Amino acid sequence: MRYRYGRWGGGADPLAPPTDLRAAVDDLGREIMEGASPASALRELLRRGVDGTRGLDDLTSRLWQRRAAIQRRHRLDGTLQEIRKLLDDALAAERRALFPDPADDARFREAQLDALPPGTAAAVRELAEYDWQSPQARESYEKIQDLLGRELLDQRFQGMKQALQGVERQDVKRIQRMLRDLNALLDAHGKGSPDTPRLFDEFMRKHGEFFPENPRNVDELIDALAARSAAAQRMMNSMTAEQRAELASLSEQAFGSSGIGSELSRLDSMLQSLRPGEDWTSSARFRGKDPLGLGEGAQAMADLAELDALAEQLSQSYPGARLEDIDLEALERQLGQEASVDARRLADLERQLRQQNILERAPDGSMRLTPKALRRLGETALRGVIDKIRRRGERDSRRAGAAGELTGSTRPWQFGDTEPWDVPRSLRNAVLRSGEMKLNVVDVEVSETEQRSRAAIALCVDTSWSMVQDGRWVPMKRTALALHHLVRTRFRTDALQLITFGRYAETVDIGQLTALEGVWEQGTNLHHALLLAGRHLRRHPDAQPVVLVVTDGEPTAHLEADGEAEFTYPPLPRTLARTLAEVDSMARLGATITVFMLGDDPRLAAFVDLVARRSGGRVVAPGEDGLGAAVVSDYLRSRRRS
Repeated sequence: MRYRYGRWGGGADPLAPPTDLRAAVDDLGREIMEGASPASALRELLRRGVDGTRGLDDLTSRLWQRRAAIQRRHRLDGTLQEIRKLLDDALAAERRALFPDPADDARFREAQLDALPPGTAAAVRELAEYDWQSPQARESYEKIQDLLGRELLDQRFQGMKQALQGVERQDVKRIQRMLRDLNALLDAHGKGSPDTPRLFDEFMRKHGEFFPENPRNVDELIDALAARSAAAQRMMNSMTAEQRAELASLSEQAFGSSGIGSELSRLDSMLQSLRPGEDWTSSARFRGKDPLGLGEGAQAMADLAELDALAEQLSQSYPGARLEDIDLEALERQLGQEASVDARRLADLERQLRQQNILERAPDGSMRLTPKALRRLGETALRGVIDKIRRRGERDSRRAGAAGELTGSTRPWQFGDTEPWDVPRSLRNAVLRSGEMKLNVVDVEVSETEQRSRAAIALCVDTSWSMVQDGRWVPMKRTALALHHLVRTRFRTDALQLITFGRYAETVDIGQLTALEGVWEQGTNLHHALLLAGRHLRRHPDAQPVVLVVTDGEPTAHLEADGEAEFTYPPLPRTLARTLAEVDSMARLGATITVFMLGDDPRLAAFVDLVARRSGGRVVAPGEDGLGAAVVSDYLRSRRRS
């Protein structure tokens, strides 16, 4: 086989690693669990960026820095300065030629030069009919006309200045014909002539060399010309009144008496009427020392407009914004190839998060995490819990139920595993790895087992404002995610119910709990939570009842007979009595209550000790970092006890 290698022509880096969606999902989950909506969490992820890829904020900051640098470095009177220098050179050369001449005509000519008006444009116009005695002076003066013509054309046709270096008189006529034909084409288009397509094709055949953009139709031609012309107008708006007057007067003399200046004025007028939506009125302040010519100044104004457009695209603040909207070619022009690669990676990340079923639209139109994303978050949360359990020397939850029945799933063998081997899969792995029946320890898979005794678990989590205020909100959510993932993947026959309780209690699914926002709400209604827990346990009479409560405050609310919650702080004796009555009801169902106490409130400690004694349960004070490990360990301990 033969291979051919060539230079990389741009686009996505073929050797770049694929986008790490797992890390992105973890970042999204962290933001959402802290109270952000999925849509705002995605925006924050894209603004901040991911490992190895700069975010939108960084790119936007670089755009503003470049914009400020353009205005801070440059000034717009470069053409006027260059014309003044050519005029001074011409006058100096002419005076040197006249000085040794004793004739009266020489003195008369010196008087003419002395009487020239001080303004550059007026002096150039006054010298239009002057009979130069110095060839050098005549050459310098003629350069003024050629320079003006090239600058005026470059101001409206990008790159024209370089194309017209060393221009000859026949080239001037060719440009004049092009401008005349262009104005005729735009005039016909503006009047809605049906011959416009034919006129456009004919125009491009005759003058296509002047338009490297290669427009496909008259509208694309007008768009390109109008953008450049508007930039030229914004440049004029940014100059002083004196500078504008000088240029207006000088432009009439472009290329001598060829009439190019008048054709350009007519072109600007038609473009302004054809594209009124372009920015023809704004201006910018330039305060640097580096002078720009007309063409360079127009390009600077075009760059500023392009930078503003890119900043708007990167802001993603308009309806229906997508990162695919970003003009990568413009971004590369302004910030370099690395910036366009970063933007492309962010767009790929956003697209894959949608395509890979990570985010979805809820019925109300809002964004939410999909079950696939929630599984990923649960897996990450459970992994963190398992790591803590291992460090404490407790049993690995993945081996729970090792002496039970086969679940039908397998996993790679690890040192210390006692589960039976899955022989067919182990041999298959060996053949795929080595091409022969040569078994290695890396090929071995064991059959997973679990205990078939069922458990009905009610996880009651406190969602009062103190949980948010004291930094316990995210650990609580991670704990619920870890337990939910463990039950769904390892103990599929168990029935888990998630219950939140603040002023009121309610049952929620894992998606609702993950996206739950902390709100200012007074009340810790454990009474209502235990009522819902009891309902869940009664629906599963054949299962081992397990009640887990995560809270950082004593009960301060209870449910009245009419369904209204009564809140009082300090808690009323009636609130404590009704809560303990539900604790006794749990005990009659055979459920022990484990309370995970967060914080060191002595009143809470006294209450949960009473709960533990009355239910035969226990109290755990794990701290925020150890909450997940404590809850999962207690759940596994309850299952083993059953």
